[in-house]
Amino acid sequence: MQDVTIVFDLDGTLVDTAPDLVDATNHALASLHLGPIEESELRRWISFGARRMIVQALQLHKREQNDAEIDALHENFLEYYEANIAKRSAPYPGVLKAIGDLKGRGAKLAICTNKRENLARQLMGELELAHHFAAIAGRDTFPVHKPDPEHLWGAIRLANGDKNRAVMIGDSATDTSTAKIAGIPCIAVSFGYTAIPADELGADTVIGHYDSLLNALDGLGFS
Repeated sequence: MQDVTIVFDLDGTLVDTAPDLVDATNHALASLHLGPIEESELRRWISFGARRMIVQALQLHKREQNDAEIDALHENFLEYYEANIAKRSAPYPGVLKAIGDLKGRGAKLAICTNKRENLARQLMGELELAHHFAAIAGRDTFPVHKPDPEHLWGAIRLANGDKNRAVMIGDSATDTSTAKIAGIPCIAVSFGYTAIPADELGADTVIGHYDSLLNALDGLGFS
């Protein structure tokens, strides 16, 4: 696996961030004296970003807000989330071992996420994972972000990798679409946040646990 670059999505792929993201959403809702929304109601919207989560939460409350009011809620969300970013978030089972195995085989690791870069770096730092990754590319690292393939290609470049020797790992249609457009093989995880079943995302293969990652990579010809 020497010189292969493994590019991970973050939320719903490497780290289960839903608890803290939902807490931040509910904190923003509380500023309007609205009750909390259950995590199960918001998980499917996480991959679309914080603003979309807020909009969906407002719709569940049958509450209409204009753009300026949603902007204010978004800022409220971000302020709370930054202060509580790793309070309840945790790497998925098997992530730490998989990272060690990949690095032991000579792979380069990168992150390509639609989370803001500063928040992605803060989260990975607080979870003591950042040092494992040669690159962390957020939604604002480049002028474009997923599903634009340049976001993925850019993450690979930052890791000093080769896009012809790279694999994308993600949990959503955004991830699989990005990889397909970029011409890069994709592995989908079945434990993420998308409402679409993982085997319907169009990935090259699907794993249900990180214990299966090395075998999946072997199956794609990256041994």
